[in-house]
Amino acid sequence: MSKTADTRLSETAGSRIPDPSRWKALAFIALAQLMVVLDATIVNIALPSAQTDLGISEGNKQWVITAYALAFGGLLLFGGRIADLWGRKRTFVVGLIGFALASALGGAAQNEAMMFGSRALQGVFGALLAPAALSLLAVMFTDAKERAKAFGIYGAIAGGGGAVGLILGGFLTEYLNWRWTFFVNIPFAVVAAAGAYFVIREPSGARNRAPLDIPGVVLSTLGLVALVYGFTRAESAGWSDALTVSMFVVAAVLLLAFVVTESRVKSPLLPLRVLTERNRGGVYLSLGLAIIAMFGLFLFLTYYLQVVKGYSPVKTGFAFMPMIVGMITGSTQIGTRLMTRVPPRLLMGPGFLVAAIGMLFLTQLDLNTSYAAVILPGMLLLGLGMGTAFMPAMSLATHGIEPRDAGVASAMVNTSQQVGGAIGTALLNTIAAGATTAYIADNAARATDPKLLELQAMVSGFASAIWWAVGILVVASAIAVGLINTGRPGTGAGATGGSSDGSGADAEDEFRIPVVAH
Repeated sequence: MSKTADTRLSETAGSRIPDPSRWKALAFIALAQLMVVLDATIVNIALPSAQTDLGISEGNKQWVITAYALAFGGLLLFGGRIADLWGRKRTFVVGLIGFALASALGGAAQNEAMMFGSRALQGVFGALLAPAALSLLAVMFTDAKERAKAFGIYGAIAGGGGAVGLILGGFLTEYLNWRWTFFVNIPFAVVAAAGAYFVIREPSGARNRAPLDIPGVVLSTLGLVALVYGFTRAESAGWSDALTVSMFVVAAVLLLAFVVTESRVKSPLLPLRVLTERNRGGVYLSLGLAIIAMFGLFLFLTYYLQVVKGYSPVKTGFAFMPMIVGMITGSTQIGTRLMTRVPPRLLMGPGFLVAAIGMLFLTQLDLNTSYAAVILPGMLLLGLGMGTAFMPAMSLATHGIEPRDAGVASAMVNTSQQVGGAIGTALLNTIAAGATTAYIADNAARATDPKLLELQAMVSGFASAIWWAVGILVVASAIAVGLINTGRPGTGAGATGGSSDGSGADAEDEFRIPVVAH
């Protein structure tokens, strides 16, 4: 054997040495992900109390949510690229520390300006933290079976964390103070940052040190901000509002210019190869649609349980427990066990369909709906389906990606979720509001109790919007089955019996990274 071949063999063997601390690292990455996902819903529960204490006007209260969504959604691609450039561990730790400081500012807020500023800062550091966390998993877990377990845990947290936030937010608001919905992030962040600093060993040779694409950063950030703000404004001002329409036009122009720019520059912020590979494209699209359906449902069920059923914030949070249990079971038991045995599309497609069946139960909501007979089985099926689909989706999002692109590919997952959440809240809320108005118009003449009519109209609106969510999940299932053609991990078999990119590379070799740097 020649010296060159000998050296190459040695390097190949070295590249297969797994990081001995990878499972400890997963614990801290999962903790950070839980903090970010919790924050998306925990503040919703605290918002009425914070609004009263800080004197936030009715017209401005949406900015507590919108300031975070705009910064987070607008900067995700930039955050993913920074992770590739700086190193994922460094970006992860900086994101955690910044998120903790922003949360402390929010908890100490004395007026609406401090509150809005802290929420925007949380979004900025969240945009660094989220893609760094997912891309760390992508480069640290290379074995197919281990990767399935790691992404099973991550997927369960990504899917169920929002519902956990409702429970925790209810407890903190009811028994302590709304400020603790911000302060609670600090111990999460400190523990995760300390653990990451001492435990995580990022593989060497996985950075992308190409110059930063400044035009791409500006165009993508402004385009995504305009898009998210357009959907957020549509929820309150309507789809025909002049500023809403203007935001959509501006977003379309900027994002089109971004795509053109990325196709021409030498070192693009978002290499188009990340999007055009059909498996990743199928994941981003189907996952975004599923989030549209899911986020709208969170909002409707929260209002239904508190306003119609009279549940307390804590009881409302616990009412979501079947969804959490379903997501954890679907992700860690069904998804993880089957991911190495069947192609991802056979988990994602049926998973979204099971979630749609769960949604079908919830279209039957009325004033006297039984929690045990309708809501509980509906949420359990929704959780099972989403958990089963989320796990392979999270793993497949970095399918076949080069290590230098792992950060920006991970950012695209978060972007599809964030934009999907903004669209879901606005779109389904608008549909519900329209159905509510129509119900009142049709039944006002026969009504004897205006308050009862108002509640009936609200529930009718929720049910109408949930029907749309069912349809959206069916479309997500069809996209997952139709676009995703890679085989099960370890076989490399796609629709045509080779890898999805036609290279014939074994799927287990897609993430072979150089030996761990110490």
